[in-house]
Amino acid sequence: MATYHPHRDQLLVEDVLAALGHPVRIGIVRELAASEGERTCGSLSMDVTKATATFHWRVLREAGVTREHKIGRYKAVELRLEDLDARFPGLLAAVLGATVPTLDPTA
Repeated sequence: MATYHPHRDQLLVEDVLAALGHPVRIGIVRELAASEGERTCGSLSMDVTKATATFHWRVLREAGVTREHKIGRYKAVELRLEDLDARFPGLLAAVLGATVPTLDPTA
């Protein structure tokens, strides 16, 4: 069975924002953006179970944020930067450029 990736014209801003709204998923996207290319799923740091990681990968893929494909026995993932920028100009850059909150007990 082929992996589902929505067409560029099917991307919805509410799906993209929902996918980016979870700390684990935005962390994945930040790492992918910093790497400027595809990575294998296992090469990204995630402090979650395998089942939870699979869920997060699926949410990002089905929202149209990432694209996955097989390389031998590994799954490679990349950001769909061109599609996201064409559909929602500047959105991903704005989200990634936002300040990462810190846990400051004195604040």
